[in-house]
Formats: sequence, C-alpha cells, structure tokens
Amino acid sequence: MAYEVNKIQSQFEELKSIIVSHKNRAYQAVNSELIITYWEVGKYVSGKTKTAEWGTGVVDQLAKYLKEKQPDLKGFDRRAIYRMVKFYEIYSSPEFVAIGNPLLERSGIQANKIVGIETPQFGELKTLQILTLINWSSHIEILTGCKTHEERLFYIFLTYKEKLYVKELRRQIETGVYERSLLGEKKQSLKLKETYPSAKQLFKDRYMVDYLNLPEGYGEKTLQQGLVQQMKKFILDLGKDFIFMGEEYSLQVGMTDFSADLLFFHRGLQCLVAIELKTTKFKPEYIGKLDFYLEALDRDVRNENENPSIGILLCKSADSAVVEYSLSRSISPSLIAEYEQKLIPKEVLRAHLNEYYDDIKTALEENHEE
Repeated sequence: MAYEVNKIQSQFEELKSIIVSHKNRAYQAVNSELIITYWEVGKYVSGKTKTAEWGTGVVDQLAKYLKEKQPDLKGFDRRAIYRMVKFYEIYSSPEFVAIGNPLLERSGIQANKIVGIETPQFGELKTLQILTLINWSSHIEILTGCKTHEERLFYIFLTYKEKLYVKELRRQIETGVYERSLLGEKKQSLKLKETYPSAKQLFKDRYMVDYLNLPEGYGEKTLQQGLVQQMKKFILDLGKDFIFMGEEYSLQVGMTDFSADLLFFHRGLQCLVAIELKTTKFKPEYIGKLDFYLEALDRDVRNENENPSIGILLCKSADSAVVEYSLSRSISPSLIAEYEQKLIPKEVLRAHLNEYYDDIKTALEENHEE
C-alpha cells in the first residue's frame, strides 16, 4: 500500500514539473515579446528625435494619441516612452555590444531565439538575447542604479542566475554587490583559487549585515543568532546557491567536541562551506582553527561525490597585509571577509574599485616595460 502511495506521489511530482516547466516557458515567451516591443519603440522614437524629425513635444503627443486610440494599452505614457528610448540607446551602443555579446557566448546560457526584428543591426539579436533574460521592472532598477556597461551586465546575469525579485535586486545594487564581488580576490587563499577558479565571482571581501541592528558590545553569539534569524537576507548577499545546514554544527574529533558557527552547502560548487564568525579584527591564529574545522568536515562529513570544503572567516575588520601573509601558506581553500554594519555609500565602493583598476593598469604597464 505504501509503495502505491509513493508511486502516485512520484507521478504527481512529475506532472507538477511538466506544468511548472511550461508555465515558465510561457512567462519567458511573454517577457521576451514585451522587452522586444519596448526595444522597438525606443529604437523608433530615438531615430526620430535624433534626426530632429521629432521635437520633444511630439513624444507628448504620441503618449496622448496612444491613450486616446488604445485606452486599454498601459505603460506608454511620456515617462515610459523616454525610458524605452534610454533602454535602446544604452544597450544598442557599440561599447555594450562589444562587451555583452562575447559574455553571453562564454556564459553558456541557452538564450531565447529572437524573432520579429526585420532588419537587425550589428549585434542586435544577441544583445536582445541578453536583455530578454530578465523582466522590464528589473531593467528599470538596473538603468536607474548602474553607471557602466560592465555593472549593468553584471546585474542582468546576477538577476537571471539568482532569480532575483525586483526588491532583492534593488538591495544588491544599493549594497554595491558588483564592486564587492570584484574586490573579493585579494583575501582568498591560493588553494581556493586553484580548486575553485570561479571563487572570484562567487565570494566577496565584504558582506552587509546592516539589517541586524547589533547592540553596543555585542558578542559572537549575538552576531550568529542575528544571522540565523535573518538567514533569508544573509543568503541573498551570500548567493542563492547557498543552502543553510545548521548553526553550531557539531564536529567530534577523538574524544573532543567542536562546533562550526555556521555550515552551508553550495549547490554550484558541490561543497560544504563553513563560516566562522569573529567580532574582532582578524588575527593570524584564526586560520589554524578554520583549517582544523575544514579537515574535520572533509574527513567526517563530506560525501564522496562532493568537493573539498571551503572556509570563510567573517571578521569585523582585517588588515590586508596581515591577511596576505596568513593566507600565503594556507593549504586550505579559504578566504577572509569583513562584515559591514552600515551601508557603504556606492561612491566609496566605486572609488575603491577605481583604485583596484588603477593597480591592474599599473601592473600591466610595468610588465610591458620589462
């Protein structure tokens, strides 16, 4: 009897998967048509205004005309039409095409086939394949909050990959996930980079905990409990591939009991990720404890089909030089990250990112001179 019940439930699950799959495909088809429509409207109006065939008042007339002739047609007022123009002009630029189209090919994403464009310009179809990955509301957030093509592309692919809602995307932009992701490589061990080449994109050197409202003189337990209680927000910053497995995760070695503060499993990397919390400035001796936990996880918890465990030391602050020295001889895939209790202004993050780019440029110039 139990076998029959399980069999029927399994069949129900198969049917549910069929329904969800087709609903997702239908939604994607509708979304693609909507994005292409806005692109074509923006393209047409941009062409008329740039050639001075239309003055600014003509767009107002267009919005009124559409409202009168097609009253059930929503989303085509003056402001919306100008958004479509901006949308087209930004993403049709040669600079965006040069960056975006090769990135789509390298991503391996199975993009939608674009139809309905009678005379496509160079790179237009591939650009639309990128743009139709996400919905219009998400595009508005990205156009409003981002200044460079690289940043816009980052959030388009992040929204698609993480299936971010608009509210979640807005927080990612406000907290400077793009800048923090690019700056994260400096505090990663060589073993982490060798074992997981994608670690640079997946981990950051700063994580935001502004939502915790930590009291004065808080301890590690308070920080840990706060993160557990706000796990949804914490995972949003970590990345949605992280699955929370537990707090104070028990590890027994010999006759002694130990516990990892927070334990996760990363679906993409197929590995355990242990996070140790420190409410003080980073100290070199913290690495030894983390290495010990990773060894215990790999020996006693990790499954045979899983990859080596990763360790994250989440500290209140960290001296980059001390971190570099500490990680230079670490044999574990680990990284040091800081947590921020207050939202970092994007201008500060961008200035930090510019310094990062300047360092790369200087290094390349020096190598070229040699």
